[in-house]
Amino acid sequence: MGPLHGFRIIEMSSIGPVPFCGMLLSDMGADVVRIDRAGTPAAHSDNPVNRGRRSIALDLKQDHDRQLLLSLIDKADALIEGYRPGVMERLQLGPSSCLARNPRLVYGRMTGWGQNGPLSAAAGHDLNYIALTGALHAMAGKNGHPHPPLNLVGDYGGGALYLAMGVLAALLETSRSGQGQVVDAAMIDGAASLMTLFYGMMNAGQWQTQPGHNLLDGGVPYYDCYRCADGKFISVAALEPQFYAELLQRCNLADDAMQARHNPMNWPQQRARLEQLFASQSQQHWCELLEATDVCFAPVLDMTEAPLHAHNRARQTFIPSGGGWQPAPAPRFSRTQSRISGPPPEHNQHQQDILRDWAVAAAPSTEVSG
Repeated sequence: MGPLHGFRIIEMSSIGPVPFCGMLLSDMGADVVRIDRAGTPAAHSDNPVNRGRRSIALDLKQDHDRQLLLSLIDKADALIEGYRPGVMERLQLGPSSCLARNPRLVYGRMTGWGQNGPLSAAAGHDLNYIALTGALHAMAGKNGHPHPPLNLVGDYGGGALYLAMGVLAALLETSRSGQGQVVDAAMIDGAASLMTLFYGMMNAGQWQTQPGHNLLDGGVPYYDCYRCADGKFISVAALEPQFYAELLQRCNLADDAMQARHNPMNWPQQRARLEQLFASQSQQHWCELLEATDVCFAPVLDMTEAPLHAHNRARQTFIPSGGGWQPAPAPRFSRTQSRISGPPPEHNQHQQDILRDWAVAAAPSTEVSG
């Protein structure tokens, strides 16, 4: 049983970070019930982000279905939703309505811009949120042209993880106070929070706004990726002096030109040396020489290669899924282990089971199926 076994959480069907948050909570043992829209099934397909939930389909514009959802909310520990501000209120399902019925409810709200502010009603996506926090500019690279990264910083890092952390913190507080509350998780807030280190470095004069000229953005030659003879890449992150010394020793580069690494004037020459060296051999050669050492090294793997790496296989970081792979639950617990409780649900697959398990009676006009 995962550490959240016994907690009941309602997930309002959505896209982006809310399903990922629901996946995390489900992996940790919570009973997560997804409220799908009645009618045409949503395109949840078999994406593992949707794993481990149970589905019930409701038409929330109909009073009897809305009342059924409120009856579920009466029994829930938390609710998470990712609609624009005001949508749940128009459905008479906003925090005031739900907390009036269930004062212990933790009401998690996920938006891009937040519940208030001049942009709160506007549409947006991960790229826009990280653009407004300074994160996208900082990740632009040496040519200074920002490119869309994977939606990890806004949607998942600044969104889903902060929503999950906020909901869990609020549940912990509720266990002491007996009172629920609203968690306002905005992707722009979370992405800005993730940038705390870099704003601190900039305030201290240790970071410049020109991308690709700093310690952690590819500006220094000993923290970067290099192309090998076979066209594949490796990553080197020898930040600390002892790790850098080991890099030079193992690569036979321990000369005066490579030693003076703190002078930016030396970086172009040092980078050229490393580029020439790593381009002379295959990725596998450098793995055999540098992997599992204190050089701080790893090959750059694609998503077909990563699950097959010996370290990932030993830890079962990825698990088989429908002929491919999916990441295993994280983090790991010593006693209450997380697990995947089931595949992504079909639309409205579990209505009867949910109503029975949550001890909620269906409204007379609500069709019960599956």
